[in-house]
Amino acid sequence: MTTLLSPTQSVEGAVIWLLIGFSVVTWGLALLKGAQFGRLRGQDRRFLKLFWAAPNLAAGAELSHNQPGAAARVAAAGYAAIAVNDEGTPADLAQAINHQDRLERALRQQIVRERRSLESGLAVVASIGSTSPFIGLFGTVWGIMEALKGISAAGSASLETVAGPIGAALIATGVGIAVAVPAVLVYNYFVRSLKLKAADLDDFAHDFYSLAQKSAFKVLVHPNARRSSAGHTVKEAV
Repeated sequence: MTTLLSPTQSVEGAVIWLLIGFSVVTWGLALLKGAQFGRLRGQDRRFLKLFWAAPNLAAGAELSHNQPGAAARVAAAGYAAIAVNDEGTPADLAQAINHQDRLERALRQQIVRERRSLESGLAVVASIGSTSPFIGLFGTVWGIMEALKGISAAGSASLETVAGPIGAALIATGVGIAVAVPAVLVYNYFVRSLKLKAADLDDFAHDFYSLAQKSAFKVLVHPNARRSSAGHTVKEAV
């Protein structure tokens, strides 16, 4: 009997260990994403407090370089799009494009980059949540098939003979469900957090656009600050 059930135990064990690995990945990503979102909230809160305390739009350029966070990077992208030199003309040929169009595109592209950064890892959690029950069910079906073969070979269909192997096979389904439920909850939580963060960045981008509109979509930024802001944006995007 033990010899006949050893393949069953092997397949069920592999499935259960795979699901345990999925669970470890889920909780690891949950901790990483929680730390990422928490850090980002604190960074944006500090930057926005300093930004709105600045006397004018140009004064906030240095803040967008010195402060970390998604909102600071969005602001840095906006400053890079509307910066002009001391004569009030574009600093280079690329900035000769209509500043209003440049600003809209720069803000939109930077928000997309921030969303991509925050979305990283969520597809893995979603995949674990959707596939774990089926993987567990596969282990159960396989286990039941092998258990029935063993029972048939043993020539006994008593309750104690049937209950043990089939009960052991059902464990894989239970483990699959236990892994899937937290994964789905983690995914839904961080998707909601992502939507809230994206909405906050959209609101800030609209406010930045309104401020830039008052200055005719041009702002005089110190050359060093302008280069630093542009470099900072590119670095964070990579």
